[in-house]
Amino acid sequence: MIENAWCELNNSVIEYKGQPVGTIAARDPASDTLNYDQCFVRDFAVSALAFLMHGETKIVRNFLTIMVEPQGKVKYMNCFMAGKGLMPASFKIVKSDGIPQLEADFGEKSIARVSPVDSGLWWLIILRAYVRASGDTTLVKQPAFQQAITLTLELFLESRFDMRPTLLVSDGAYMIDRRMGVYGYPFDLQSLLFAALSAARELLVADDYYHRSITERLTHLCDHLHHYYWLDFDRLNMIYRYKVDGYGSQILNTFNIQPSTIKPALIDWLPAEGGYFAGNVDPGRMDFRYFAQGNLLAIVSSLATQDQSHKIMTLIEQRWHDLIGQMPVKICYPALEGYDWEIVTGADPKNSAWSYHNGGNWPSLLWLLAAAAQKSGHPALAIRALNSAAKRLASEHWPEYFDGHYGQLVGKEARRFQTWSIAGFLAAYQILEQPEHLDLLKFESQTTVRACD
Repeated sequence: MIENAWCELNNSVIEYKGQPVGTIAARDPASDTLNYDQCFVRDFAVSALAFLMHGETKIVRNFLTIMVEPQGKVKYMNCFMAGKGLMPASFKIVKSDGIPQLEADFGEKSIARVSPVDSGLWWLIILRAYVRASGDTTLVKQPAFQQAITLTLELFLESRFDMRPTLLVSDGAYMIDRRMGVYGYPFDLQSLLFAALSAARELLVADDYYHRSITERLTHLCDHLHHYYWLDFDRLNMIYRYKVDGYGSQILNTFNIQPSTIKPALIDWLPAEGGYFAGNVDPGRMDFRYFAQGNLLAIVSSLATQDQSHKIMTLIEQRWHDLIGQMPVKICYPALEGYDWEIVTGADPKNSAWSYHNGGNWPSLLWLLAAAAQKSGHPALAIRALNSAAKRLASEHWPEYFDGHYGQLVGKEARRFQTWSIAGFLAAYQILEQPEHLDLLKFESQTTVRACD
């Protein structure tokens, strides 16, 4: 199966001027191409890790290099000019007068015209992993790369109309790219921001201003997420007893969360020994859903403390059928159903309950599960998940996602030969076979969690 996976991953490689520069999203001969013939930054992040762990650094270096060029270009949708530091969601190689050219998509062609907030963050994480895997520090020290890093930081660290350190985004601005109620301050993106800023701090060459800015933002972000997003049974009980409509600086219910929004099923579902970071915290709203990407990445990046990491992995172990199921990994739990589904998703049939991003199961997240399990001292959980995935992934031709409460069904619109499903399996396998590969991803705790003065 491993040999087959490498064959399929290598078949997905695209070239530019005779050099490998990325991997296309999917190669399903039975489905319309749409934009699946493009290289998505978030998708290639998984492929990049698989290649780096396998000792193949050239394709990753080429990818990182060609991404610098479109970042600095002027970008328009209709007549509006986008931020200078924005990186594209995807690119493809097209020919103009027989000459190959890189054509980037910053969201101006995407479904619902979603801007890729996460692209620059994944680029930073890939760049750090490349440096660690190859030992090549000359690339990141080049002026063009240092400028790309600072442009990205300017975009994410600039002053906004906000009173908190979290990143405000529209719905569908990252992996969950359709309406799913992840507008505002979704934890998936805050966790990704924390990891990317930690990477940028290592990659910058002697810039005291940005180092100070990053360190300050990381400290504040960490404090905010621990204080307002973390949910275990004690914290849930505290929210359950909240008073509402308080005024002043000393109130407990800072964001005026309505205790009645805690569904009885959550009280029965959350084990006493477990915990997780909630999906979102907005004025008057707390999204109690569990999102896999953010929570697993929080462990790997050391945003989560050792105790929190243990509680997240305990939650996964005790709620295995819900969060892992027959095909790892459940992207979020629980699914939106009925009236909630109609209102939040706009009655999107692709995101019907227990399908696609609304409670679907995504093999592409296997690498994150393996990395989080290895770092937190629970490798047996990742081995169990990988063995479960191995039973069907290759025989079903590497689907994009699986449907059903327990991930029993191949997704109703899932592409076959989905590249990041293949790469996610390979990266997970390599992390578990050679735990030292975790060094490409993990961060040691560098941020002191303290209450703001």
